[in-house]
Amino acid sequence: MTQSLMSASEAQSAAARVMVRCDTLAAISESEEGLTRVYLSPEQLRANARVAEWMQAAGMTTWQDAVGNICGRYEATQPGAQALLLGSHLDTVRNAGRYDGMLGVLSAIETVQWLHDRQQRLPLAIEIVGFGDEEGTRFGITLLGSRGITGSWPESWVTHPDGNGITVAEAMQDVGFDAAKILDAARDVNDIAAYLELHIEQGPCLEQEDLALGVVTAINGARRLNCSFIGEAGHAGTVPMTHRKDALAAAAEWMVFIEHTTAEHDPQLVATVGTLSCLPGAVNVIPGEVQLSLDVRGPQDEPLERLLSTLLTQAQAIALRRGLTFNANEYYHIAATACDTRLQQALSHAVETVQGRSLSLPSGAGHDAIAIAERWPVGMLFVRNHRGISHHPAESVQAEDVALGVQAYLQAVCDIARV
Repeated sequence: MTQSLMSASEAQSAAARVMVRCDTLAAISESEEGLTRVYLSPEQLRANARVAEWMQAAGMTTWQDAVGNICGRYEATQPGAQALLLGSHLDTVRNAGRYDGMLGVLSAIETVQWLHDRQQRLPLAIEIVGFGDEEGTRFGITLLGSRGITGSWPESWVTHPDGNGITVAEAMQDVGFDAAKILDAARDVNDIAAYLELHIEQGPCLEQEDLALGVVTAINGARRLNCSFIGEAGHAGTVPMTHRKDALAAAAEWMVFIEHTTAEHDPQLVATVGTLSCLPGAVNVIPGEVQLSLDVRGPQDEPLERLLSTLLTQAQAIALRRGLTFNANEYYHIAATACDTRLQQALSHAVETVQGRSLSLPSGAGHDAIAIAERWPVGMLFVRNHRGISHHPAESVQAEDVALGVQAYLQAVCDIARV
């Protein structure tokens, strides 16, 4: 096994700092009970200020951009060189865990800290960004921070209101930003060579394999649909079983088909019926209409589309056989985001160096890398997270795993920057 750049004791010290800093950021919350830190809030600016202090201590120059991302730069051997961008997000869902997003920003700072302590510089500059909004908790629109960097904010976003009717533009003004200057955050495509993101795995795969780290192959694409079976309501006691047009029975048959077929189709595809509404909803009435949602995800678009087509075709067949009608309306569509092959190889080599073998796996959750991939190559490193629990206070990572993560991250950064 290749010797890693960072020693085990150095990695343990770095991981200990990361864990303490995750706790420090977790205390910056709009509520005393639980962690909630949303976009364009006083808490976001406080977290940015604290992260900027840590960046500066690692030898970085820092700035807050026009959409509220906190950014730092560690200069290259030659000033003005392209940068390798590292980062993740600092906002949270409501009642969040303390590692989703934050772990990636703080681990990135440790890679720069190690170089700074040794007065080493690389052919590429290293920039770190703590994105202001990935979760979309406040305004219901996601990736506002990373789309600021790529210059791909839709014009309509500035008038989008939060739950209190405050628009993005008004919220920006309240904390000292100017919606007219949003495009100032956009980076020139030639400024950045590639993007790497370390993140907790929001699933159980690494834990099942007894591994601390894994390399992401792609961020799953997703399709979401509102569906309905429409039959005929009737008296539960008087309509014979052979004469019924039971919408709920049809939906139940389809749900079992979805479960079995998705499992057999491709182990990386998932399908979920998350909501179910039964009308008229009385104990003594045959359900005449059922509305249900379908969420289908996978790391490649073609297999995902084939599965979705199979599921919808079967729904129509079930409806036809039972004398019902079936309707489906797709309301959300996001393409799969493939991680760059060269970056995957560099991360895999680094992971093999520190833990002996590497596991490749897709990400079922969305990340800032989705937006960044529209402009630059992206790579992602996953760190084991107990039971895969995320978006919940029970998120849990071990310092030993974080140490391996920082070691691998540094190794990959140096390998990529020196190519």
